[in-house]
This record gives sequence, C-alpha cells and structure tokens, in this order.
Amino acid sequence: MKTIIIQEQKEINEIIKSCNICFLGLADTDGTPYVLPMNFGYKDDIIYLHSGPEGHLIDIVNRNNKVCVTFCTENKLVYQEPQVACSYRMKSKSVVAWGNVEFITDIKQKEEMLNIMMAQYSDMKFTYSLPALQNVKVWKIPVDKISCKAFAEPHKK
Repeated sequence: MKTIIIQEQKEINEIIKSCNICFLGLADTDGTPYVLPMNFGYKDDIIYLHSGPEGHLIDIVNRNNKVCVTFCTENKLVYQEPQVACSYRMKSKSVVAWGNVEFITDIKQKEEMLNIMMAQYSDMKFTYSLPALQNVKVWKIPVDKISCKAFAEPHKK
C-alpha cells in the first residue's frame, strides 16, 4: 500500500467537506503544543471556527496566531496479508492547512461566517440573537499553505 499526494483543489475541497470535525493545532510562545477538535466551516480557501470569547485557547491565539488545521476522513483498517502486522494500515485521506487566525468583530460578518459554519452540517437557515453574536468569538483562517494525502492506496499491478 502506498501514500498518494493529492493536489487537485476540487478533491481537497471534497475531502474537507466530507469531515465533521477538524483538529486545530496551536503552539504557545514557549513551544507548548495545544490541539483540540472543533466544528468548522470552509469556503473559498478560508476556514471558519468559533469559540467562547475568552479562555486558554484565546490566550494562546492572542500570543501566537499561527495555526495548523487538520481534517481526516473516516478511517478503515486495511491489510495486504492478514498474518503480517506491518501490512496493516488505516485507509484514509487527510488535509493539513496552515494559516493565521483573524478574530472577526463585525456583527454582520460574524453572522455570515456562522452561516458558512452551519452549512457544513445542515441545509437549514438559522437566525442569531444580538447577544449571541456579541458573545461568540468567530475565527477566520485564510489558508496560506495546504497539503493533502490519501493513505493505504493499493499499488498498481
């Protein structure tokens, strides 16, 4: 089995859209890593996230806004030879994106971005109260660099 690099943007977008969560990776200024799963939206090479207005996560981003976001399709255990442990691998596709967080404060922009996020999970239309929009931290991460791979692909015969 082999790993294939995927470069076609359309396929990368389809992989991202097929995911339910992403993993946000950050590094504090002392180098301490911090990774957590998050709901997301994705449109036009921009990742959208949301969180509470304060806390450890926000403190890290305020000190270092460089982030890495990983998406991974559902995994399936595959093998070439059932009795050979090193022939086992997880069949999956992953996207790794890098960018810098921008916090959005404009209420209208927040609403638009929350709608992009909700479109990842539902076709319904949503409304937001002004207090909810004022209290939520909306993240905009323009993608600076992206990498995509398919794992455990069969070798051509």
